[in-house]
Amino acid sequence: MTKTVCYCFGYTDDDIEKDVRRNNGRSLILERILAEKTKGACPCERLHPEGR
Repeated sequence: MTKTVCYCFGYTDDDIEKDVRRNNGRSLILERILAEKTKGACPCERLHPEGR
């Protein structure tokens, strides 16, 4: 069963696993999420069901 990992961008654990396989063990999705969080561009508090 696929679980949502990033509510801001709608990524699932399945998306990240596929991304890692496509990019030789590196997740560009994770890099994007971390970059957006650093900029303060993620509305996690509003979109994540647990407010995180």
